[in-house]
Amino acid sequence: MSPITAASYDIVFNENGYTALNTFLENSTYSKVFIIVDTHTHQHCLAPFMGNLTTSIATEVIEITPGEINKNIETCSGVWDALASLNADRRGLVINVGGGVVTDLGGFVASTFKRGMDFINVPTTLLSMVDASVGGKTGVDLGTLKNLIGVINNPKMVLVDGAFLATLPKEELRSGLAEMYKHGLIANRSYWDQLKNMKGLTTDDLNILIYDSIIIKNNVVLEDPTEQNIRKTLNYGHTLGHAIESYCLAQENRTTLLHGEAIAIGMILESYLSTHITDLPQEQLSEITAVFNDMYPQVSFSKEDINHIIEYLKYDKKNTNGQINFVLLDSIGKPVIDKVVSNDLIFDAFEYYGEAF
Repeated sequence: MSPITAASYDIVFNENGYTALNTFLENSTYSKVFIIVDTHTHQHCLAPFMGNLTTSIATEVIEITPGEINKNIETCSGVWDALASLNADRRGLVINVGGGVVTDLGGFVASTFKRGMDFINVPTTLLSMVDASVGGKTGVDLGTLKNLIGVINNPKMVLVDGAFLATLPKEELRSGLAEMYKHGLIANRSYWDQLKNMKGLTTDDLNILIYDSIIIKNNVVLEDPTEQNIRKTLNYGHTLGHAIESYCLAQENRTTLLHGEAIAIGMILESYLSTHITDLPQEQLSEITAVFNDMYPQVSFSKEDINHIIEYLKYDKKNTNGQINFVLLDSIGKPVIDKVVSNDLIFDAFEYYGEAF
């Protein structure tokens, strides 16, 4: 697969990606390489990654605890302390080998340690390959509030190795697919149609779909790098999805949802809202609902749950002057930004979701 050129870096793939990474390191003057992993990627991904490196630059490995609950400033402090104790300087390079928690947090740590070190991302989950690989968003959660702390700062390179997908449980693959579905719904009807039937997909098919998904997101980010307009469309399903994810993370008596599981619910809800506000055709709502209901488990929400979820909406990053802004659909492949929705309609959307199963 040919490299994809992003804003200031290349996204490279598989064997050719390792060739590009080794050439980059050979031509560099980095003082040391710091590889950030979590417990899972340390066990399953680090050895094959290191086996493909040919650099003579000294390397150190820093391990963090996995999970969204650890994507916080406390974990950052631990990594900053580790970098300091390992005598990291600004000529060091951070390589983040892991899913979205590792790449988001590791990119933020690198961007802020000694006012900035270079970093490279090696996403190892489907979600991070199609989402965190593009756009330069780094950061952490503030308590259970998603991604409130961070900066936009591009890596020097992103290396996507499809072999890492074999290390993932089916739930993680399903989580990543949600972002791919989203790319089809906001940008490309034919891509959505390709994804609707996942049965019989081969690894080669999935690699091509990943490549196409990255291209869709990259084209949006190149047009609007600082999220002033069209880049907001990438938040389709995320306004309610992030609120649901944060709420479930904060409740000890609820099962924590993977990001993609929460976003899939958000896309059903926001598709329902679209039928009332932007005239999304009813048959397209039914189509979207059927696809997600077939792929993701149902989650139950009480009236009290929904009230708390609506409270979380005030923390959404797209809000302006206290106004909650939604991304909705005119039709599949045609999003509309900055739409205001009443709480009553949000309750109706949850009622639709509960009855759709």
